[in-house]
Amino acid sequence: MIAIAAVMTALVCVTTMFFMLPIPATDGFFNIGDAIVMIAALTFGPTVGAIAGGVGSSLADLLGGWYVWVIPTLVIKGAEGFIAGWIFSKSKDQSFQKTILAWCVGGLVMVLGYFIVQVFMYGFAAATVEAPFNFVQMAVSGIVGVPISQALKRRINV
Repeated sequence: MIAIAAVMTALVCVTTMFFMLPIPATDGFFNIGDAIVMIAALTFGPTVGAIAGGVGSSLADLLGGWYVWVIPTLVIKGAEGFIAGWIFSKSKDQSFQKTILAWCVGGLVMVLGYFIVQVFMYGFAAATVEAPFNFVQMAVSGIVGVPISQALKRRINV
C-alpha cells in the first residue's frame, strides 16, 4: 500500500500540474488532479485517498508557486480523499450508487473547504467567483474518476 500511495501521490501532482487555469480573484487555479484523487480514494480506500489527495495536490501547489495554498490544500484535498474513500469502503454494498455518494460528499468537502478558506483570505465576493470552478473541478473528478476507478477495481481485483 505504501508503493500504491506513492504512485497515486505522484499521479495527483503531475495531473494537477498538467493543466492549471489560474483564477486571479483568489490566487487559485482550476485543475484536473481531482480525478486522480477520486481514483485513489475509490479504488484504494481512505488512507491512500488522503495521502494522494493531500500530499500530491499540495506538492503541485508548492512546485507551481502557489505557496499560500500548500497547507490549506494538504488539509482540504486530504479530507476529500479520505472522506470519499471512507464512505465507499464502509458501505456493505459497494454499488455504483455508493460510489456516486462517496464522490459527491468528497467533492463537496473540497468545494466547501476552499470556499471557507477563500472567504477568510480574500472575502466572500472573491470566494464566490471561484466556487463555480471548484464545482466544475468536482464534476470532472466524478466524470473521469468514477468510471476509471470502477474499471481499475475490476481489472486488479481490489
